[in-house]
Amino acid sequence: MSLPPLVEPAAELTVDEVRRYSRHLIIPDVGMAGQKRLKNAKVLCVGAGGLGSPALMYLAAAGVGTLGVIDFDIVDESNLQRQIIHGQSDVGRLKAESAAATVREINPLVDVVVHNVALTTDNVMEIFSGYDLIVDGTDNFATRYMVNDAAVLLGKPYVWGSIYRFDGQASVFWAEHGPCYRCLYPEPPPPGMVPSCAEGGVLGVLCASIGSIQVNEAIKLLTGIGDPLVGRLMIYDALEMKYRDVKVRKDPECVLCGKNPTVTELLEDYEAFCGVVSDEAAQAVSGSTITAAELKAMQDEGEDIFLIDVREPNEYEIVSIPGATLIPKGEFLNGTALEKLPQDRRIVLHCKSGARSAEALAIVKNAGFTDAVHLGGGVLSWVKTVDPSLPTY
Repeated sequence: MSLPPLVEPAAELTVDEVRRYSRHLIIPDVGMAGQKRLKNAKVLCVGAGGLGSPALMYLAAAGVGTLGVIDFDIVDESNLQRQIIHGQSDVGRLKAESAAATVREINPLVDVVVHNVALTTDNVMEIFSGYDLIVDGTDNFATRYMVNDAAVLLGKPYVWGSIYRFDGQASVFWAEHGPCYRCLYPEPPPPGMVPSCAEGGVLGVLCASIGSIQVNEAIKLLTGIGDPLVGRLMIYDALEMKYRDVKVRKDPECVLCGKNPTVTELLEDYEAFCGVVSDEAAQAVSGSTITAAELKAMQDEGEDIFLIDVREPNEYEIVSIPGATLIPKGEFLNGTALEKLPQDRRIVLHCKSGARSAEALAIVKNAGFTDAVHLGGGVLSWVKTVDPSLPTY
């Protein structure tokens, strides 16, 4: 269904703007009026990473007048495989600043607003209120639910995207005209059930595919053309090269946008709502977490430990802690790992950052290995603290 334009048109386009956007202007559906609306639009990109990179670049090229970018992270070399808004010389630089510089290089006519902060419940409403449209490029469930809730409470539409390995999804959530994110996903998945891109990887070019779809939807909403993805979930399989869409209906019982909402303000703690780790894992790691320096001391002193890496084989090939035995987390979940554990040695578990090993630790402790521990911060902590010569990913 077509929707009315999200913004009013600007008063005029300058001669320079007419030259720059001429290929838009000769499209009847866009034309002078549509381009003026883009000039008058204020769009915020949440995240300057894999999805934010192509989104910011194409929004800038399209002539969105005010473009906000919010990101508190810094550019890491592992980002460059997919976050094309950054370059080698930007490593170590704030992502929002790096992204803003690229946007200004693409289109100096765009007013770039930089938010070098983490998006939190304390600032999300104030930041969102200054924009017409939100483009969500986040990669974690806690922020996704917060973005959705803030957008619904403020009555603003937002364009959502998600990527993992070879699969991508995109939709437009606008409670006034259709469902919100909670209508599609009423509850976050159980902790550890859905790996992040940092754990499972993502094909770099997939970011461009989904990010460009997000920009396409943003342009349609801002100018009032076409049939936006409101009430539809677009699913892309890059390996099979297939697109399909699924209808998403507004849930009349939705706790946020339904007939009788029970969520009428932001939650106090979205991390707790989404559960970074399960309650069992949180309880298991309490008093049973060691540092990388402590693990190194155990090894140097010849302590009889059984060091287990619960990551996947392809991760183990990239970098591993000396002496570690690979037993992927899935084997702990299905129980087959337990028969491989020695009864006469202390179990030490680790993963990339600590979340997966925490879940495995809970299983191990429940099996009777009460003195088992895990490495806080995982391989990343080991590389940073003990052996910086090793690669990270």
